[in-house]
Amino acid sequence: MKWFVAVIGVAILLLALGVVVLGGGTVAYDSPRYSVVETLGVIEIREYEQYVAAETVVDGGLESAGNQGFRVLAKYIFGDNRGSRKIAMTAPVSQEKASGMKIAMTAPVTQEKAGDRYTIQFMMPSEYSLEELPEPNDSRITLREIPARRFAAVRYSGTWSKRNYQKNLDLLLETLRQSGYEPSGEPIWARYDAPFKPWFLRRNEILTAFQAPVAQR
Repeated sequence: MKWFVAVIGVAILLLALGVVVLGGGTVAYDSPRYSVVETLGVIEIREYEQYVAAETVVDGGLESAGNQGFRVLAKYIFGDNRGSRKIAMTAPVSQEKASGMKIAMTAPVTQEKAGDRYTIQFMMPSEYSLEELPEPNDSRITLREIPARRFAAVRYSGTWSKRNYQKNLDLLLETLRQSGYEPSGEPIWARYDAPFKPWFLRRNEILTAFQAPVAQR
């Protein structure tokens, strides 16, 4: 089964990389850009723009693989690359190395399962083209363009439990089918916030590709 999961890393790692809480709010990161083309109750039909991503393949379970991949990609973002320019973080507190290019943090991280391995994908800041990004020092990381895509999405708060995820996934799929859409592929689970953020303030999303009603094709 092939599917996608998004994770945002562990609290200690994020704190070490300069993610902070200021005035009761958290740092905002660059995220994939999209426009809402239709709403179906709490469900949004979104048109996502093309973006560039760094990705790596790791072994492990569902959540452990996401954390492993995040650590690999975080090293690239914070200077483990073959660039020479210095680029400030989007967070208020930045950390620079003596050499290499530092790239702004973005959210979320996506995880694609293929057998028992996962491809962890991290969106690059929107101001970069594929040609402008520095080459990774780590051979496990590749860079590629992600094409524009259309997804149906449900947004919810709360814990990252499987039960909460499944409840909202069922809502997403049922709403789509009642509206004449047919979900396709496997869902994307996006977690935009760090683990130390209160569960009731977290932004979580589940997205899925779909086939439009026959009349709209």
